[in-house]
Amino acid sequence: EADTWDFSQALLWEGAWTFTAWCNSHLRKAGTQIENIDEDFRDGLKLMLLLEVISGERLPKPERGKMRVHKINNVNKALDFIASKGVKLVSIGAEEIVDGNAKMTLGMIWTIILRFAIQDISVEETSAKEGLLLWCQRKTAPYKNVNVQNFHISWKDGLAFNALIHRHRPELIEYDKLRKDDPVTNLNNAFEVAEKYLDIPKMLDAEDIVGTLRPDEKAIMTYVSCFYHAFSGAQKAETAANRICKVLAVNQENEHLMEDYEKLASDLLEWIRRTIPWLEDRVPQKTIQEMQQKLEDFRDYRRVHKPPKVQEKCQLEINFNTLQTKLRLSNRPAFMPSEGKMVSDINNGWQHLEQAEKGYEEWLLNEIRRLERLDHLAEKFRQKASIHEAWTDGKEAMLKHRDYETATLSDIKALIRKHEAFESDLAAHQDRVEQIAAIAQELNELDYYDSHNVNTRCQKICDQWDALGSLTHSRREALEKTEKQLEAIDQLHLEYAKRAAPFNNWMESAMEDLQDMFIVHTIEEIEGLISAHDQFKSTLPDADREREAILAIHKEAQRIAESNHIKLSGSNPYTTVTPQIINSKWEKVQQLVPKRDHALLEEQSKQQSNEHLRRQFASQANVVGPWIQTKMEEIGRISIEMNGTLEDQLSHLKQYERSIVDYKPNLDLLEQQHQLIQEALIFDNKHTNYTMEHIRVGWEQLLTTIARTINEVENQILTRDAKGISQEQMQEFRASFNHFDKDHGGALGPEEFKACLISLGYDVENDRQGDAEFNRIMSLVDPNHSGLVTFQAFIDFMSRETTDTDTADQVIASFKVLAGDKNFITAEELRRELPPDQAEYCIARMAPYQGPDAVPGALDYKSFSTALYGESDL
Repeated sequence: EADTWDFSQALLWEGAWTFTAWCNSHLRKAGTQIENIDEDFRDGLKLMLLLEVISGERLPKPERGKMRVHKINNVNKALDFIASKGVKLVSIGAEEIVDGNAKMTLGMIWTIILRFAIQDISVEETSAKEGLLLWCQRKTAPYKNVNVQNFHISWKDGLAFNALIHRHRPELIEYDKLRKDDPVTNLNNAFEVAEKYLDIPKMLDAEDIVGTLRPDEKAIMTYVSCFYHAFSGAQKAETAANRICKVLAVNQENEHLMEDYEKLASDLLEWIRRTIPWLEDRVPQKTIQEMQQKLEDFRDYRRVHKPPKVQEKCQLEINFNTLQTKLRLSNRPAFMPSEGKMVSDINNGWQHLEQAEKGYEEWLLNEIRRLERLDHLAEKFRQKASIHEAWTDGKEAMLKHRDYETATLSDIKALIRKHEAFESDLAAHQDRVEQIAAIAQELNELDYYDSHNVNTRCQKICDQWDALGSLTHSRREALEKTEKQLEAIDQLHLEYAKRAAPFNNWMESAMEDLQDMFIVHTIEEIEGLISAHDQFKSTLPDADREREAILAIHKEAQRIAESNHIKLSGSNPYTTVTPQIINSKWEKVQQLVPKRDHALLEEQSKQQSNEHLRRQFASQANVVGPWIQTKMEEIGRISIEMNGTLEDQLSHLKQYERSIVDYKPNLDLLEQQHQLIQEALIFDNKHTNYTMEHIRVGWEQLLTTIARTINEVENQILTRDAKGISQEQMQEFRASFNHFDKDHGGALGPEEFKACLISLGYDVENDRQGDAEFNRIMSLVDPNHSGLVTFQAFIDFMSRETTDTDTADQVIASFKVLAGDKNFITAEELRRELPPDQAEYCIARMAPYQGPDAVPGALDYKSFSTALYGESDL
């Protein structure tokens, strides 16, 4: 600016005395002053002295002679020194200065001010005037009625000067009491405070500033530069504090993310810990209703309780990956969760959970099927036992009766025949007793809950059966002993008894079969029962003819008696099965046949409905299952190809995720159909290979995979932005990685990784030194020694190799500024220089300083800084 300044206006410049004041502010350090700027510099002595004071360097020895040549030599020495500092002096010569040319002298002083007071000012890569202006704007931004836009009219009301002082020394200015409409008071207040407390001489006149339409820019710049230098120490400390605050903020945010991870991991592990014993509890209940309640509880678990936990587990992994990415980007050590809370621990717990879950539903359904079978068997046992007990009622008393001792011959004959009929009846019941015992044995083997009562009743029936057998044998012996003395009996009644008893047993068996309970699970089974029933109905005409033949025998006996005028003593002495009983039971059989028809048709309808449910579920499952599989394959292709910018990829993946979420109603419909199938107790489905469990697992894997793929791209964007990696670089990295990822598994082996590095121009020699370097790289990208390098690890390595990061040394240097160059810092200094929360953060974690220059309360900021970057322990 000195080159272009119009020096012809210098003598008229109302701020010329500002230069004088500025020069005197430095000359008084050397014990001298000037009165007239164009006169007192003519001999060059004070000019050389001024340059020595402001530069801190020694100039050549001045000449003390009074002659003009001596003065010119001194001024030339001063001008040569100024030129040696890189300043161009245009149209300014020693003769003009010696001759007292005011405009040239002022131009020279302004050049000195620019070079030694303003030029080195730099704020955010700006310099000189722009840097000084930006500094003023930053410092006065919080103050009302202050808007610094230039170095002339922005300062007329005096508030900007007061704001600068108050910002750095608030105890010197009562800013809230200043009035914008009283500029002279404001200006004088600032000038007086600056002179008294800041050692900044008064370089401006308040009345001149207020009375001028546009105050002189160079005068105000000169004066304001004195404030900058007066507060430069504070500015340096503020810069250091800002750097420290930025580093601490990163650490605090990371610690907050770590705490969130720890809590979420703890909650998820606790839920898994509580759930696994419940899933591993395979103790069966006694009734179908209790087991069905357990099945409904399991459905609620799969439908309501587990899906949010699947999302939490996925979010936990995403949060962990994001946290590790942020730690790597901020050059911090990797996060190591508490013992037992690693992502691998979560995965192990989750695998244990799914192992416990696996087969639980199948076990429940098998148990319900077993209990259903048990209930059916128990009811069958009770029915057969009741029929048998009704038959045996009174039989022991009959067998123990000694009526044969007083009977006539004909009576004895009748008793023998009656006993033979009973034995035939007894033999016919042997099969039922064996069936009862077999059912009881099966109930015991299936662990029926009421086996005790079943066994007791069965044992009673068996004991009674043995007793009947023994009594039957004893009675036969007694009758046979008497039989030798007896004559033949009425053969016609005997024939009736012999034919009536088996027919009566057949009717009882038929009634029992017609009332027998049945349980089927397929159409084929019910059709088999219907076929058997139809076959039974085809035998009814033959049975009816047998019934008529038996009744004909009874009628023949009556006809013979009537023909021969024989008076029968009463009922048939050989059997209790009367024609009335036969007709009554036959009528009962006729009534039971249509009831059995109705029951079988109802069951056939039910099985047809079940078959419809199977086909309905299979139709939906055979669409949803392949859709999920297709989407998984498409996501795999997308994660490999990754075309376009990362933002395009992220947008595409999120659209893809929305399309997947929008498909959820199809899954809900399948769940509803699956519940209908389970409520109908349908246990198999030949129309599809997909089970609801397969669909659920596939859906959960699909949601987790798309979420992880999105998170991978987000982390790549985070890495790219934080490290300054261009989109072209990122695409180049992706293309190289995919090229060597031959199996599309998303990871490279060591040799593939080395080839990928070489393709990107990374020099990895095949010698001992090259092997050592490659081993170092592998320890960075594969710290767990899995033998695989993921794309994220590859990107992290390339970003570290191609970009700069902040370092522990930078933080140590910043703390050293706050500590005033000491090797330690105090709590008081931290609280003074840093925001309260970050100051307390440092105080709580800094170790006591142990150096020889330590004082009470000294804190070690060096070990603290290295710990932030993992080079030591906090």
